[in-house]
Amino acid sequence: MRYILLVIICFVCLGCGNTTRINTGKTPSDTQDAVFKIDSLSPTKPPKSKEIIITKDVPIRSYFKWMDSLVATLNEKQNYVIDEYLIVHHNKWILDTLVNTDYYYLMDKGVFNEDSKSLMVLKKDQVLVIPDAFKTEQLQAQLDSTYIDLNIPEFRLRIFQNKNELYSFPVRVGKNGSRYMAMANRDVDMRTRPGIGEIIRVNKYPDFINPENNRPYTSTRRDDGKRTQLPAIPWLEPAVNGVSHGQLIHPTTNLATLGKASSNGCIGLRESHAWIVYYYAPLGTKVVFRYDLKGQNDKGETIQFLDIYPGFEKYDTKKLKRGNQSDRS
Repeated sequence: MRYILLVIICFVCLGCGNTTRINTGKTPSDTQDAVFKIDSLSPTKPPKSKEIIITKDVPIRSYFKWMDSLVATLNEKQNYVIDEYLIVHHNKWILDTLVNTDYYYLMDKGVFNEDSKSLMVLKKDQVLVIPDAFKTEQLQAQLDSTYIDLNIPEFRLRIFQNKNELYSFPVRVGKNGSRYMAMANRDVDMRTRPGIGEIIRVNKYPDFINPENNRPYTSTRRDDGKRTQLPAIPWLEPAVNGVSHGQLIHPTTNLATLGKASSNGCIGLRESHAWIVYYYAPLGTKVVFRYDLKGQNDKGETIQFLDIYPGFEKYDTKKLKRGNQSDRS
């Protein structure tokens, strides 16, 4: 099962000097000006952080274009490389803001939002702090030590950093069976495959297409029966054992499917959790998809999970090697 995904990147870079105004878009509706307050440097003092004052509101629909443009401008002006992930991890409030755009979180507060793309990520007069070279190196080392762990029969995805568990999220996984998929033009095994690998593609602008009939989705019906626009959260494509099976990591708009084998093979999370996974799993992030039928509950007691794919229990992830091209269906 494979998806055709599109990525669009644009940037505009202008200006120089100690105080620089840049325009990071093409049209007034999609642009965002920022003022760089760059501390003066001297040979005897280490570089200081840069501050960026947001001068216009930036909604989710133009957030990635704004961020791409900012990163391009910064990397032209400074002698070390930075990216979107490092900026957000240095300004944790950005991720908190994105997490709180979750449809069901807002509904719990009595707020109905039909189009999450209209929600603001950055607001006028907020300040971004750009990490200096030393802090950038620290943040990069932390991301380099991060990996994604999925235990398929547990319906649980975890984020580890330096072997410490940072997050644990419920997920949905693939159904036990095969089905004809118009997108692949063949019968497709829907079971989520175990293995060891890495994130090989990140799609900031995914197309929502029903693989069964190859028709695009234009909206989604939520668990509460309300219909909304689709979320603008990036999708991640992992490859395990050297093979991409099309089992993407992406948000689901139906929380009722979490904790179940209910997808066509993809790993689905609620929207707030999908934002967190995105910012902890850039290209090259290690992934471990396990099929372990034993685990521990919150009390540390050993528990047994339901064998949702009989026969998969024989695959010991510890023995699986990257580069193994065999199809473990």
